[in-house]
Amino acid sequence: MKQDTTPQKAAQKSARSAATGFSAEEKAAARARIKELKASELDGEGQAQAAIAAMTEPDRSLAARVHALIKAGAPGLSPKTWYGMPAYATPDGKVVCFFQPALKFKARYATLGFNDAAQLDDGALWPVAYALTELTPVVEARIAALVKKAAG
Repeated sequence: MKQDTTPQKAAQKSARSAATGFSAEEKAAARARIKELKASELDGEGQAQAAIAAMTEPDRSLAARVHALIKAGAPGLSPKTWYGMPAYATPDGKVVCFFQPALKFKARYATLGFNDAAQLDDGALWPVAYALTELTPVVEARIAALVKKAAG
């Protein structure tokens, strides 16, 4: 059966997508999360390494270094994937932090993000995400300190 691909049909499909409120990238992330929830042959470390390996540069290099910094600074956190991104969780499975590659959502920069389980509370307002464009010794030291504090 021939599929109708007229501009009008494409516009209708796009309008349906817009009505759901989710971009194509967000839908892809949700599909990745569903796959993660299904049984996997890889352990958490293997899943995180596979997610990093699938990235393009410069995200891949940033993610690999952030992965090493988190493992060294917070050995109590376990690597895994979360919505297709490398993430690091408490023993009970709560994601503390994650690396979001720039390309995933067509952003200008990669992000190191922290979730509710992160112990970063500082008064009534504190950052939970950091833009990451390059890793210098100062940035690496900051990441190590943040991750150590976040992990408790």
